[in-house]
Amino acid sequence: MTTIYTKDEIIAKAREIADMIANTEEVDFFKRAEAQINENQKIREKIASLKSLQKQAVNFQHYGKEKALKMIEDKIEKIELEIDEIPIVQEFKQSQGDVNDLLQLVSNTIANNVTDQIIESTEGDLLRGETGSRVQNSKPGSC
Repeated sequence: MTTIYTKDEIIAKAREIADMIANTEEVDFFKRAEAQINENQKIREKIASLKSLQKQAVNFQHYGKEKALKMIEDKIEKIELEIDEIPIVQEFKQSQGDVNDLLQLVSNTIANNVTDQIIESTEGDLLRGETGSRVQNSKPGSC
């Protein structure tokens, strides 16, 4: 007999998985890299300049000052490249990707397993990805 779970039980298990993910090497590295970035004066100054330039860009765009906007956008791009060249920033971005990949893996694993269990429980065809009712209705002679 199949166990029937409530939404609350599923949410509780999701929170347990979230806690497990929050305590992985990937997330730990992400937190340490973020802390190093926040402690780095050079990076903080570049980010402050970037934010200031971005505000100016919004104003220039709003007032239709295309030439000034282009100059500001070039400065923004230059600072973004400078920030991206800093090794800890590269490591931080890589760790962001690693955490996102882990979350995507968990999400896909859950989705695929739910689909497989539905197909199997309805005596469907896993290879074709069809539930039992779909398989029954696609047989010759079915209505």
